[in-house]
This record gives sequence, structure tokens and C-alpha cells, in this order.
Amino acid sequence: MNILFASSNKNKIKEIQALMPAKTTLYGLADINFITDIAETEATIEGNSKLKAEFIWNYLKTNVPSIQIDAVFADDSGLEVESLNNAPGVFSARYAGEPKNDDANNKKLLEELKTITKRNAQFKTIITFINSKENQQFEGVIKGTIAYEPRGTNGFGYDPLFIPQGYRSTFAELDFQTKNNISHRALAVQHLVEHLNK
Repeated sequence: MNILFASSNKNKIKEIQALMPAKTTLYGLADINFITDIAETEATIEGNSKLKAEFIWNYLKTNVPSIQIDAVFADDSGLEVESLNNAPGVFSARYAGEPKNDDANNKKLLEELKTITKRNAQFKTIITFINSKENQQFEGVIKGTIAYEPRGTNGFGYDPLFIPQGYRSTFAELDFQTKNNISHRALAVQHLVEHLNK
């Protein structure tokens, strides 16, 4: 089965490719020469995930790529910090404004938490999967805390600040394999893979 992941993020594609069943081939937006930014206009992570998946599924109906695509999925993720009323949440990627900038986002988050000691947080991913027969969502959540300074050089986004529950290291200090086993995205993909294997 050929599945298109509606993302241009090479890091995310690499993470998810490692989790896919052997019988599937994963493609990204670059493989169909799609370079337009899809505006994430929904008010929730669930809504943005659905919006992106449906946009690409409909795009494929009128712009047939050279690759036969059997299904599409999109993800949207957010970091929800308890003491900030679950911010940055749906605005995680652009928390510090346009254009998207991981370092600026991390800096703003640390500034917001400067006087706060209760730093509980969770990462959430919602995957929307679409083919000719179904349109389904799968969720992955991992709880943890926010570090007082960026640590580690692996990963991307808020990885240098997020310490998953049960660990002392941030996501950015963990090796690729360990992070890929426990991350919010991995958990959502595992639910998708279980569904594909049925």
C-alpha cells in the first residue's frame, strides 16, 4: 500500500517511516511536488489534522501524481502546558509568531514559565487517515514536564525542553530509537499501524 503523509517535514517523515508496516511505502509532499503551505485555520489540533488530510486527499483527485497513492494521513501536534491553560496548544508551531522558528518558540515558552515552578505538560498528536472507504482519527499523548533551559541536540521543535514522564532527559537528549518508541507521534502512529494491520 502506498500512503502519502501530508508533510514536508523530513524529520517527521523519517520518524514515521521507521514505524510503518513492512507492506507499506510512505511518501511525503515533496514526492508529489506539493510545495504550498496548507493554512492551519482550525481552532483545535484535531481540526487542523483533519483539514490537512482532507485538503491533500481532495488535491490528489484533481492533481494525479506519478505515484499511485492509496491513502493519505496528516498529523497535527501541540505542546500543552498545564499552568499556561494548555498553551501553546494549537499554536505550538507559531507560538512566537511568523515565520515558524523553533528557537524563538522555545525562548518564548521559557519566558512565560520564568516564575512558574509547576511545569507539567503533555505533547499530543492527532493523526487523520483517509482512503476511499474511511476517514478516521488516532491520538497519541505523552505526559512530562518542561525543563528550565534547552538541553540536547537531537529532535526538533520543543524537544530540547520536554522531559517525558519517567525520564530525566529531554526528548532532544534521547537517542532517536528511544524517542521513537515513546513519543506522542509514535503512539498515534502505532494506533494507525494497528488499524492498517487489521
